[in-house]
Amino acid sequence: MRKVWIVDDDEEMTRAIQLMLQLIDCEATGYFNARSATQSLLAGNRPDLMILDINMPEVSGLDLLEFLRRRVEWKNLPVIMLSTEAADVTVDKALKLGADGYLMKPVTIEELERAVNSAIQKH
Repeated sequence: MRKVWIVDDDEEMTRAIQLMLQLIDCEATGYFNARSATQSLLAGNRPDLMILDINMPEVSGLDLLEFLRRRVEWKNLPVIMLSTEAADVTVDKALKLGADGYLMKPVTIEELERAVNSAIQKH
């Protein structure tokens, strides 16, 4: 079973995505800010894939993605960005920073499953 972390300050959205992930046979863990997810990584925990919301207070999903890509131990960790932002500049920035996929909120279970499978296959 694949371990997927969702990092999103919107608790309702996080719970919905966790439920969808469980339906596609993933073990889903939610974090409501980038700091708590980073602390878990630094404590030695590691998911098979992370889903990051872009707009979060204090540390954005893009900042967390950039941090992950700079660290050797997490450089190849599959990451999917999740956002309400559809601006090409935001999508382009996420992909240039190393995101393996980009999903728009609200997301369907079919879109989520495709993105998860695609991101994991890349690595």
